[in-house]
Amino acid sequence: FAEQIATYQADWRATVALSAVQGVACPAMMSALSYYDSYRTAVLPANLLQGQRDFFGAHTFSRTDKPAAEKYHIEWSDPSRPLQLI
Repeated sequence: FAEQIATYQADWRATVALSAVQGVACPAMMSALSYYDSYRTAVLPANLLQGQRDFFGAHTFSRTDKPAAEKYHIEWSDPSRPLQLI
């Protein structure tokens, strides 16, 4: 199964892209492609969600280039956006 998906993924992507360009809804195919890509990605964009949570509620976030135990917060309302190690 994985071999077939790998063989046809370029056509799958082309179909989804053409659908988007033409304004044709294909939510199941787009979602399935995104799900497939999430399995092939070593680092997922969960840090985006952490950043949003920090912006709205000062929940802190981890940086992917620092040890996971280190938590950070940014003063989003300050134009200089100082980064604080918590």
